[in-house]
Amino acid sequence: MGAAMRRRVSRRSHIGWSGMHDVETMLRRIGFDRAQRGRDQARRQPSRWTRRLAAVVLAAWLLPASAQSIRVVTEEYPPYNFTKDGVVSGVSTAVVRAVLAEAGLDAQIQLMPWARAYELALHTENVLIYSIARSPAREDLFKWVAQVAPSAWFLYSYRGRDVPLKTLEDAKRYRIATVYQDVGEQFLLGNGFDREHSIQSSNRYAYNYEKLKQGRVDLWIVNGVVADYLVREAGDDPDTQLKAELKLDEIASNGLYMAFSLATPDAVVERCRQAFERLRRTGRLPGQKPGSS
Repeated sequence: MGAAMRRRVSRRSHIGWSGMHDVETMLRRIGFDRAQRGRDQARRQPSRWTRRLAAVVLAAWLLPASAQSIRVVTEEYPPYNFTKDGVVSGVSTAVVRAVLAEAGLDAQIQLMPWARAYELALHTENVLIYSIARSPAREDLFKWVAQVAPSAWFLYSYRGRDVPLKTLEDAKRYRIATVYQDVGEQFLLGNGFDREHSIQSSNRYAYNYEKLKQGRVDLWIVNGVVADYLVREAGDDPDTQLKAELKLDEIASNGLYMAFSLATPDAVVERCRQAFERLRRTGRLPGQKPGSS
């Protein structure tokens, strides 16, 4: 082999070994080094159990509002809310159900004495109370959603036992049937009436009509729509049995509301407000007059 040939073979051999060295280097980079990085990353990353636990916590944190536990409470207050054939019904109930459905919230409605429902809504988180009068004394006690029904309040006497009243002050001389902690009773207490001489509390509105009818009280403070309904349910005619002695414009002049307890998340409250507005704007609110919005 000539010198030139030997130089070419030598050059090729040098190139070949150099290439093998480069391949080995490359293999280490894409193989060994990658595997090493994988082991390092595995040591830095959480275990499978930790990842599963984190996923569960994250899922709970990101639960939609529909999965949140909302407790809905109210009282027997026909025709706004009442039990019929084991189902909570009424004009206010229809609105509340529609709003909750529109908001994607699933909740059971519980009927109970008003005082208990009111205390729950005052002191418990995630409680919705409805057919509640919105008064200045209550304004900062709840997160208000929307009006569910109109209302007007009166002091009634039983016809034939009329109690002529010119002012609210005149009523302090008489026994008045109230429901414990309802807005009518709170209104009277706030205007100087006392339990010893004036206020006769019950826990249901129907009892108060019976008390008035039997002469155990002189006056009945009540929403006019409720009075009319209960008298008819008792088989009587409100036009011949009741006399409105004094209209109380100071009570619930802006109607009855649905409202959340203060400990309820603002996001849930706002979700219901927006749901109510969508229903109203599109004419789908129960009881809404055609064409109104």
